[in-house]
Amino acid sequence: MNKNFYGVCAALLASTSMIAQNVEGDSTKVRQLDEVVVSDSKFELKRENSGKTVIKITAEELERYQGKNITEIINNQSGIEISGSRSPEGSVFGVYARGGRGRQVLVIVDGVRVLDPSSFSEVYDLRLLSAASVESIEIIKGAASTLYGTNAATAVINITTKKASVKPISLSVQSSVGTNQTQDDQNYNVSRSSNSAQISGTLNKFNYSGSFSNRYAEGISANITPANEEDPFSNISTNLRLGYDFSDKLKISVYGNQTKVNTNFDNSYGPTDAPNQFISKQERAGVAATYDYGRGSLQANAGYSSYDSENITDFPSTFKGNNYVVDVYHKYNFNDQFHSVVGLNYLADETDFLAKEKFEITDPYANVVYVSDFGLNLNAGARLNNHTEYGTNFVYNINPSFTLKMDGSYLKFLTSYATSYITPSLTQLFGNYGANPDLEPEDDRTIEGGLEFAGKGNFRASALYFNRKEENFVFYDNATSSYKNALNTIDAQGVEVELSWKATDKLNFDANYTFTERKGDDAVRIPKHKINANLGYAFSDRAFASLNYSLTRSRTDSDFSTFPSTIVPLDSFSLVDLYLSHECIENRLKVFLNVNNILNQEYTEALGFTTKGRNVMIGFSLNL
Repeated sequence: MNKNFYGVCAALLASTSMIAQNVEGDSTKVRQLDEVVVSDSKFELKRENSGKTVIKITAEELERYQGKNITEIINNQSGIEISGSRSPEGSVFGVYARGGRGRQVLVIVDGVRVLDPSSFSEVYDLRLLSAASVESIEIIKGAASTLYGTNAATAVINITTKKASVKPISLSVQSSVGTNQTQDDQNYNVSRSSNSAQISGTLNKFNYSGSFSNRYAEGISANITPANEEDPFSNISTNLRLGYDFSDKLKISVYGNQTKVNTNFDNSYGPTDAPNQFISKQERAGVAATYDYGRGSLQANAGYSSYDSENITDFPSTFKGNNYVVDVYHKYNFNDQFHSVVGLNYLADETDFLAKEKFEITDPYANVVYVSDFGLNLNAGARLNNHTEYGTNFVYNINPSFTLKMDGSYLKFLTSYATSYITPSLTQLFGNYGANPDLEPEDDRTIEGGLEFAGKGNFRASALYFNRKEENFVFYDNATSSYKNALNTIDAQGVEVELSWKATDKLNFDANYTFTERKGDDAVRIPKHKINANLGYAFSDRAFASLNYSLTRSRTDSDFSTFPSTIVPLDSFSLVDLYLSHECIENRLKVFLNVNNILNQEYTEALGFTTKGRNVMIGFSLNL
């Protein structure tokens, strides 16, 4: 075992145990219950006036996940299962929300849709995201195509990156090192690291932000093999944002990002060790402009992304794709009760097959929000999807809710009916194998109903039932060796329960439970029951600890070692994680310790793939 590594752990534990003074309501250690949400309406609404149970992960909460990637953070939320998030760095992630598949989840970064049009299903590779650059995350579950367009069928993950400091110059540094080991090989070698630095500031009307981050890991084989040869992973990301406030009304910013991912992987058949390599480069650039004139505002977001990926195997392949997004919308406040959004969204996806192929989508949309003074709230809207290949498609939503206010508390009843769509991917329409240009979009509809109770700022509980139907979904027909629209439907239903309780100034508790049932095909890697719970305690205004518990019940997976492949059950498993932090210098220097799977539980996340045992991560954050 590495003695230096143990020495650092011991020093950090000692510093964490120091107790400086009692807490007088430390806002960085507890979830804020009287929060404002944006994603479900594009307006800033108090949570009590929102007709959705939007999940908001704040900057303060993200501090407790230092050293972890985006999927590890999101996987703790209700209604979502991310396969691969508990596997080695570099694993391919499968995002399953409310019993759906990855391409039914839309990822937005700073107001712009992101996805790789060259991928088979047109999904966004979450390995390209750096958690160190994220300021906050909002997750809206359910059909949201009215506001966000294609792919927003089961969830929208809305990510806001860190903005410039209000000081003339500011430097933020995060660094962590740790182990990367399996359950049966607890060697405690330092084989994983995460580092980031951001310099930013505001000079009169001009603001700037530049950041760099990298993640690296080795020591674990991607697949369970006799030799278990190491498959290293690296992520290097660079960001630049420049902004200028021409006046109090007009503000413009431009940004750019480049991210490179390099990971080794094994042959899935066998499985056997192999020197396979996946290399991917993402480049993004965009502009955001806001003109605010008091009662209303005009917002424009435009972005360009390019993706260049290569599989280096015995059967090498390359993937290149670009997409363009322009979203212009006008928000207007008629009064304190009635708000409207009218917008136009344009996107174009293109990729290289035998020739360059492309489709375009132009969508006008409108949404209205009504907040009464007697408790009734209404969020409703419609969108007309215009696609260059299949024509038009109309989607809409209606989301009423009613809030009973009771002496600092409230009880909210909510329901919604919404439709959404998923466009066929470029591969399905024009690809080299089995393409079908006559495919129609997948149509989804979602019904929700539930209630939420919040008690005087320190307790919140919600329960929600959802029922979702997928029609016209695209599948690959082996009999005809082509893609087709299915004649049958997929039905998914479930229950999501969330609890947040600030028991005292020092103690807070969060928990969620999800029940999901999918019918119509094999619910591969989708657990029927899932529980997450987190207990946090502030020893002082500088020392904090939290314990996280997760239970993932039995699922099924595809066994590709047989032909034809068979569906096999996977056992349930539970994991316990520990987080400790101590602020050595107030608002300046913080040290932390993360211990994942502290009980060293053995489990299977995806059949044939390696999972992590007990792992330790230590690090610090410094603000100057």
